[in-house]
Amino acid sequence: MHRRQDYDFELPPAQIAQTPAARRDGSRLLVVGADGALADRQFPDVVDLIPADAVVVVNDTRVIPARVHAVKETGGHVELLFVEPAAAPGTWRCLARARRPLRAGQRLHLCRPDRPDVPAAGAPVLVVAEERAGADGSIAVTVPADAGEVHAFLDAWGALPLPPYIAREAGLSPDDRERYQTVYAAAPGAIAAPTAGLHLTPALLDAIRARGAAVATVTLHVGLGTFAPVRVDDLADHVMHVERFTIPDATATLVATGRPVVAVGTTVVRALEAAARGDRDVAPGPGQTALFIRPGTGFAFRVVDHLITNFHLPESTLLMLVSTFAGVERVRAAYRHAVDAGYRFFSYGDASFLTRATP
Repeated sequence: MHRRQDYDFELPPAQIAQTPAARRDGSRLLVVGADGALADRQFPDVVDLIPADAVVVVNDTRVIPARVHAVKETGGHVELLFVEPAAAPGTWRCLARARRPLRAGQRLHLCRPDRPDVPAAGAPVLVVAEERAGADGSIAVTVPADAGEVHAFLDAWGALPLPPYIAREAGLSPDDRERYQTVYAAAPGAIAAPTAGLHLTPALLDAIRARGAAVATVTLHVGLGTFAPVRVDDLADHVMHVERFTIPDATATLVATGRPVVAVGTTVVRALEAAARGDRDVAPGPGQTALFIRPGTGFAFRVVDHLITNFHLPESTLLMLVSTFAGVERVRAAYRHAVDAGYRFFSYGDASFLTRATP
């Protein structure tokens, strides 16, 4: 049995990055060789590590301002995280934080992000459509038609949803609004950033192309499936949430050439491997996945050869994916080294470059 606790590790709180590096490409890079050798580098060195003929695939999803504050008619504060569209028009699945559970039919008076406990005059009023719309504990909330399309509504009333381990007494900074998006973010829909891509700059992307590599995109809207915690001991009992993705025709064509594939982030791995019809063959177009890549299942990677990724939370599905890709013992050794060497962890932290383990 593969257990959740097998992927635990001690991390000093001071190594949880609270702010981005001074420069977007200013993070450190831990290179984990195919033989397990470790090398401490700087992120711009990734250009020389990428095979010259590679296809470098990035996730072009854009983080939406999904965190919304409201007040119940009884005065209680509610914080909503808009996760994804529900089946009914104008209705979204949301995670809710409130002192008492919300009930169907309750009206929620919106607050502005900078004054989260004060209802805004003339603001739209949300209505709880269903008390429990999903096994994940989400509810369904209806946005009134006169508030406009939901993304426009969130642009007006929402705030960027930084992860809970980034603790800011003063809330979001101007840096967050820029640095918690990749430079190629285009398709709105994510509730968390594909953080491996946060290190890439236009200059680095140009340098990668100058080596002869191609830069291609997928879109996977990062949702609950990426960061929901594992709460069961036996990994076989964990159920992944479904996430939506799209593989462009051009990306599928490049993968089919047989060139080495470098995934920028675990979300790219999930999208490409979920769409795989065979070795170096991915189905183009929209899809969805609840793929849980973890050790002990015999999972065979059919597309991705190299992975650029940040350092992930203990006992997370992302750490399990990385361990499957590069080998459990190799990843354990890399994480021990990263902790000892003072690497910064999680969304705003440092990065690693890994090569797929041979079976």
